[in-house]
Amino acid sequence: MEAVSRDLVVYGGAVLAALVVGVLLAIGGGAAPAKAANALWEGMFGTPYAFGSALNAAAVLALIATGFTIAHRAGLVNVGGEGQLALGGIAATAVGVHLPSGTPAAVGVPLILGAGFLAGAAWAGIAAWLRVRRGTSEVITTLLLNFVGLGLVTLVVHEAGLLRQPVTSVETLPQSAPLAAGARLPLLGIEGSPATIAVVVAAIVVVVTAIILRRTAIGTRLTAVGLSEAAAARLGVPVSRLRFGALAVAGGLAGVAGAALVATVPFVLAENFTSGYGFAGLVVGLLARGSLTAVAGIALAFGLLASGGINLQLAASVPASSIQVVQSVLIIFVAGAVTLRKAARR
Repeated sequence: MEAVSRDLVVYGGAVLAALVVGVLLAIGGGAAPAKAANALWEGMFGTPYAFGSALNAAAVLALIATGFTIAHRAGLVNVGGEGQLALGGIAATAVGVHLPSGTPAAVGVPLILGAGFLAGAAWAGIAAWLRVRRGTSEVITTLLLNFVGLGLVTLVVHEAGLLRQPVTSVETLPQSAPLAAGARLPLLGIEGSPATIAVVVAAIVVVVTAIILRRTAIGTRLTAVGLSEAAAARLGVPVSRLRFGALAVAGGLAGVAGAALVATVPFVLAENFTSGYGFAGLVVGLLARGSLTAVAGIALAFGLLASGGINLQLAASVPASSIQVVQSVLIIFVAGAVTLRKAARR
């Protein structure tokens, strides 16, 4: 409990400091201080719609960062979240657009999330196999597979024989047909909020992962492998199997995040649908440093900043690049706070 309190203080202070920097940037851009601060606040908490959008974004980031944490516990660095996200979205779309029209959400939603998980796990499995069988660095392979995955998204939404919607005119967009109604994520039921059950799924994944890593034999073995592969092997721990599984699960969770993105408004697969979530989730995982509590908190902070930034741009005429600066400052502040805390502990 004490560790959780420390995390809340550290990360909460970093978020507040980053918000102050955001307001100062807005003022420097010519916006009135009160107007900039109010626009940022309204964009984050002012309406159920704004906060719901932030929750949806946080859910996607938390899924990717949780997967990163699992792989990192086994001594691996998964930088392929963007590509795994893309493959999850492709697989979910392929299932979702072909579901019968009367399919209930209780059947359709698990199907598309499962398809996303399997596709993401298979994509990460390529890098995992190369790592455990050939000793190839997973950093290089997962990074390169990102570009292949994003290229596949472009391919499937442009080819009529794959997932592109029927072309009815020259203005038809290169994207998939909308997912069947039964494949769309249900809303949480909060009035005026777009938050979907992806938020619940992400919360469950974070909690279950925390329990597994801290309280089970699998978590202990993953930790042993991450600390010393050679020592774990001498103790009879199946190093290759655990590393392969950890990286595959990391990819699978990123694939679930991709499925959640296409199963949310506007319910289509389009170019650039990943919107950099894979790389942002990597940053969340790096900043969390193995803490699932921190994963949830930092993901929420990033989601709130993204939602607040959109309103800041619209209401206060502040350039969208300012929010990227704020996110960068948040990263620096969190990393600095963690480093200082470790130095003080020593």
